[in-house]
Amino acid sequence: MRIVHVLAILAKLPLVHPMKHAGGEYRETETLFVCCRLADGTEGWGEGVPRSHLTGQSPEQAWHHLVASLATGQLSRNCENWADVVRMCLEFRVPADSGCYREGFDHPIRCGVELAVLDAFGRYFRQSIKEAAYLLPSVGEMLRRQSAVRYSATIMAADPITEALRALFIRWYGFRECKIKVGLIQDYRREVKRIGRLRRLLGHEMDIRLDANGAWKADDLPQIAEALLPYRISCIEDPVSPAEVARLSQLRKRLPIPIMLDDTVVSLADVDRVIAEGLCDLINIRLSKCGGFLRSLQMAAQARKGGLGIQLGCHPGESGILSAAGRHFAALLPNLRYREGSYDRFIFRRLITKEDLTFGWGGVAPDINGPGLGVTVDRRRLAPYIVRQQGTFLL
Repeated sequence: MRIVHVLAILAKLPLVHPMKHAGGEYRETETLFVCCRLADGTEGWGEGVPRSHLTGQSPEQAWHHLVASLATGQLSRNCENWADVVRMCLEFRVPADSGCYREGFDHPIRCGVELAVLDAFGRYFRQSIKEAAYLLPSVGEMLRRQSAVRYSATIMAADPITEALRALFIRWYGFRECKIKVGLIQDYRREVKRIGRLRRLLGHEMDIRLDANGAWKADDLPQIAEALLPYRISCIEDPVSPAEVARLSQLRKRLPIPIMLDDTVVSLADVDRVIAEGLCDLINIRLSKCGGFLRSLQMAAQARKGGLGIQLGCHPGESGILSAAGRHFAALLPNLRYREGSYDRFIFRRLITKEDLTFGWGGVAPDINGPGLGVTVDRRRLAPYIVRQQGTFLL
């Protein structure tokens, strides 16, 4: 069986509320969607979320690179089993041009293509995309399927009243873990007071971690960490900018709070580097940022081997397609330290998938058992948000 047509889509999905943190503010999410059609008519969908601060290119540029990569014919192979499919996905490449300097510029594209291919062939084989995971060397030994996963909550930067209401809702809804976005307040002492206020609202038992999106200065980090000690912060994600990350190897010896890295860890080589240099205690794996479901599993295996904790993260504004892929990822890895995602109904005015994957009470959500990704895209719901689309026939 082979792919005969691929559709590349750039869409803007409006958000219910703006999402604000030190890295920027989002009122809508610009997303790449990919639809693969097999020779028998079976369709599969994928999604990638390009972010210029990570990839160095705009979503519009990413869409053009997606279209160019589909024209190379790399997806025209005949695939008779999962091994053929996995090989085609891992060998897929996006042609670069002189404007692409940043490592990982192609990862949202590769993620969208990979998920679409896995979804299409999963439906054809009548099996979940999880089956592909067991074919990855060094990955299979860490997989243990769970019937449900538990997600954590997030408090984005907002005015004090809005933040307080969100904290009380998170506590009432039964979450056990909460991430707080920090870094927008110039004076870190005021930021620490904010964290103290939210700790009281969230309760004594809540596991609280922070995400500074690289906003703090390395020289201030020891003092900030000391000031945060009374509030029992479990870890700090991306405390400093990429330009200062190398200093963490020395700073970590003086920090009483574990460090998680996100934006500077996008590949297997990055995982090896942070382990070798002792830059962090945990890494954040986001499927789109890391190049897809399969590559993210490989990174998780490498991180686990090197003694790093792992968070399954998500980009602001992921739709039900990436929510489903993240669910499969989380259901296979019981030892994840944190899990983010499946915010669907809480962030979108209208879902583009027929299934609602929003987590339930306490952040708990069931595993997905259907073929492929296990979700169905409603083209009529997606259509109003499409900015660009182009189909490619594979001969």
